[in-house]
Amino acid sequence: MSFPFYIASRYLVSKKSRNAINIISIISIAGVAVGTAALIIVLSVFNGFEDLLTRLNNSFDPDIKVLPASGKTFVPDASFESALNDCDLVSTISYTLEENALLQYNDKQVIATVKGVDDNFFRITGLDSMVVRGDALLYNGKASCAIMGAGVAYSMGVICDYIEPLAVSVPSRTAEIKGNFSDAASDLLNSISLYPAGIFAIQQEYDARYVVMPIDEVRRLLEFDREVGAAEIKLKAGAESDEAVKQLSAKLGDKFKILDRNMQHEYSYKIMQSEKWAIFMILIFILLIASFNIIASITMLIIDKRNDISILRSMGADDSDIRRIFFIEGLGISLVGAVVGLFVGGLICWLQMTYGFVKLGGGSGSFIIDAYPVAIHVVDVLWSFAAVMLIGLFAAWMPVRFVTRKLKEN
Repeated sequence: MSFPFYIASRYLVSKKSRNAINIISIISIAGVAVGTAALIIVLSVFNGFEDLLTRLNNSFDPDIKVLPASGKTFVPDASFESALNDCDLVSTISYTLEENALLQYNDKQVIATVKGVDDNFFRITGLDSMVVRGDALLYNGKASCAIMGAGVAYSMGVICDYIEPLAVSVPSRTAEIKGNFSDAASDLLNSISLYPAGIFAIQQEYDARYVVMPIDEVRRLLEFDREVGAAEIKLKAGAESDEAVKQLSAKLGDKFKILDRNMQHEYSYKIMQSEKWAIFMILIFILLIASFNIIASITMLIIDKRNDISILRSMGADDSDIRRIFFIEGLGISLVGAVVGLFVGGLICWLQMTYGFVKLGGGSGSFIIDAYPVAIHVVDVLWSFAAVMLIGLFAAWMPVRFVTRKLKEN
């Protein structure tokens, strides 16, 4: 053990001659600990919400989505299918087609997005696990069926009883007006009828917008033959989405856009990351203010130990040794506070993950989950610890840099 470190450790744990210095040192450690714990807890809650939204999005969105670079549809020819099948990271492919449509059920109408899917859609998403009423069926015998978002279904009073059909209408792409416009209105619309088979509940973004139905019915509605709007892909277990995007981009060229999960919700992802790091910077600023307690503690300790400094000088300690003693003392206060804060923050996060004692909305049960979600990420812990120690480095350096000059003046 080096001489400066030994003296600094003795100063850190020993009782000072003035009780005020002990109190300020304790307040300094407590301030750093509270700030560090707050960092861990807040970042972990943000991680929890991010993971929750990711799981919900995974119920409807694929690992990879392939869209045409221009236009809304494309025909998946042999070369396109060969490019997807040749990628060793691809597990399952589903073709989908979306369009806004007018829905009518009994006497109620609403505008929604109809999404035509094939049978593979349920293999690449978890939509069937999010059905809260009815069944996840595209066909019931020979009858075509629709699976509706909860928001759409509830606004129309839909009942999954296979009695009342759901009418879906879109403007015709090829019809021409003949004769009186009012008489020809019905000729300008393409319409189909399906039976509501199930209702899914994921989140507002999907529930109030989507109705899922067979892709052949949507093609018939839009007067298409083989056109699709997107190829949605499930990757093999353990496959990295970044690598899959890279491989598919190389195979398909610039005629298609390859989107992973984050790219599919780029705006929402950026907003959440911005909010997370904005809160991180605010808490760091609070910690920076709290570090003035460390500066005060070290300054008062230097004044309190003037006689000890003289003795150390007579024993052969030079100015750099004396600086290191008090510098290590300041870092010790930050280190103890950071470790205590990491432990307390981690303990609170573990208790929340295990018992969920902090409820959402007073525990009324109106949310997808009952308690605040929490997820501890190692990278956040490392960033928090590094930030706290960097602030501690600054707080210890500020008073110590004046020690030698002031002592020489005296």
